[in-house]
Parts: sequence; C-alpha cells; structure tokens
Amino acid sequence: MELAQVRLLVTDFAACYRFYAEVLGLKPQSGATEGPYEKFSPSTGSAGIALQDRAMMAQVLGEMGESVTGHRSLVVLRVGDLDAYCAQITDRGAVLLHGPAPMTDRMRVAHLKDPEGNVVELQEWLLLRG
Repeated sequence: MELAQVRLLVTDFAACYRFYAEVLGLKPQSGATEGPYEKFSPSTGSAGIALQDRAMMAQVLGEMGESVTGHRSLVVLRVGDLDAYCAQITDRGAVLLHGPAPMTDRMRVAHLKDPEGNVVELQEWLLLRG
C-alpha cells in the first residue's frame, strides 16, 4: 500500500488553488485552476496535497456530509529555512498565525490557514541543518 495524497474538500476551489500554487509555491499537476480537482506537489519528496470540490464529492457520495466547523485538518510541509520561506510567502499574501517559533528542541514551526480555514504547519527540522 502507498499513500497517494491527502485530499482537502473545498468550497472555494479557485481561492484554494491560488493559495497552494501561488502563495505556498507548490507545483500543480494539471493547471485546473477552477477545479473540480487538482494535485499539488512540493519540489522534493513524493507526498502530495490535492483539492477537490466539496459539491462534486457530495454528488459522488450522495450526501453533503456534516457542515464544516472548527479545525478539521492540518497540512504539514517541511522547509529547509523556515524564516526565509515565511518571508517569501508573506510577501505573496500569506498571513502567519504563529511563528516562526520553536515547537520542540528539534523543530521550529509556523502556522497559517488556507482560504477554507485548513491549518497549514510549516516545519524546519533543526537536526537537518548543516
């Protein structure tokens, strides 16, 4: 078994697409800016994040599911230089909720939200610093 992706069900697909592609700088697979589906990949590693239009999945399942409230997901991205990456993404419109700050003696983190309210954690692993 292999994990193919983590998929986020979103209502405002275009806004989320812009956030993951333009603000966070992840590479879109096909360029489907209006959806209903797109996978994003970082420059290294094999893990991916995908967006899917919530209404499309509701049609597939025959139900809309419970209404979205509170924090329902946490997307974690590892970066080499947290301070530099946070500076880049805030220049592109990201709003940091927390950090960059130490999380443990081995990791520094920063947190922000995508346009749907999904929490994104940016991690810098201190043990990997050269």
